[in-house]
Amino acid sequence: MHILYNTAIHVYHFLIWLVSFRNPKAKKWLSGRKNLFERIQKEVVPGNHLLWFHVSSLGEFEQARPVIEGVKKYFPSYRILLTFFSPSGYELKKDYPLADYVYYMPLDTPRNASRFLDLVKPEKVFFVKYEFWFNFLTELKNREIPTFIFSALFRPSQFFFQSWGKWFRKVLKVYTHIFVQNQTSYETLHKFGFDNVSISGDTRLDRVAQIAKAASVLPKIEQFCAGKQVIVAGSTWPEDEAIFLNYINECTHQVKFIVAPHEVNQGSLNRITALLKRPYVLYSSDSTTEQLDSAQVLIVDGYGYLVSVYRYATIAYIGGGFTTGIHSILEPAVYGMPVVFGPDYHKFHEAVEMIQLGAAHTISNYEELSNLFEGYLTDKKKLKNESIFASQYVESNRGATEKIVRYFFEK
Repeated sequence: MHILYNTAIHVYHFLIWLVSFRNPKAKKWLSGRKNLFERIQKEVVPGNHLLWFHVSSLGEFEQARPVIEGVKKYFPSYRILLTFFSPSGYELKKDYPLADYVYYMPLDTPRNASRFLDLVKPEKVFFVKYEFWFNFLTELKNREIPTFIFSALFRPSQFFFQSWGKWFRKVLKVYTHIFVQNQTSYETLHKFGFDNVSISGDTRLDRVAQIAKAASVLPKIEQFCAGKQVIVAGSTWPEDEAIFLNYINECTHQVKFIVAPHEVNQGSLNRITALLKRPYVLYSSDSTTEQLDSAQVLIVDGYGYLVSVYRYATIAYIGGGFTTGIHSILEPAVYGMPVVFGPDYHKFHEAVEMIQLGAAHTISNYEELSNLFEGYLTDKKKLKNESIFASQYVESNRGATEKIVRYFFEK
């Protein structure tokens, strides 16, 4: 099985090289690793309180960030080495100020794992959520370097827990400790004999609370909302917009709408404006006070605003549930509002839990969305109660960062 794994790693590398001629992301994946070991050898001072954090991409970085900040706060003498697997994370966070060194993770081969650890000599190593690189983990185990994974999620259907998954379960045995997000993950691991497990929760809850606290005031959004009820549709795809924009066109209530598409380009803006039958403004436009007052829809035609836009919402609709899987529902929930999304949500445990609490709802078509929104806009008690449920969910699940940092440095 080890031979098959290593063969698959090399085949993956070949495929990345093959598509790099046409795919900019694949090209960055390769170019970012060029002369990687030479740069590490030149720049990194090995050992001496060096902690290595590895994340896959931007989402996992946001989960690692509170822990990194916790380490820096309580143990400022520690240095941080941060690695990414994906260009989308590395390119955005390569200048992250709390990391002393930021690199791509080398390809997971036995030689690369040995060479990397020879160069950096980390005191402790931390992986986030779904990082199970066999050769690196094996080498860490052989060197007796304490290795942890946090904000991890496990389901009985995963390959680790199938009849043919015994070899893959060996990877999990390498971790000194596994911090999982929920009870299901804990019970799944315990069923297979793992006792190096504890429930800490999801560090994203701590991160979204930080983001909400630091959210920017957006005067144009405030002026557009003007104290009215506001429904925000965030990170929408065409399938979401076909339903949501139809509701905007049919809505008879005195309510404002904000639409923030997942992809901001001329094509997406043309698609949205072509479907709208209500007056709208673009966030980037030099709109007058009269135009903002009279518009019923504001389209966010830029990146980086959405987390601050949610603070003005009464209800949030989250895109992706008809395509790739829902985007973050915690970002709006932290402000205390019910969250609505499409049917592809089952792999997101926070969505499942919020539905069970009555703080979130899933819809499959226009009729379901319309009935749900009409209920919120006509029943103030329902809206208030579900908003409280959302706030309570976020508040009750905070604190994972403190648990994890305390455990790491008590050992």
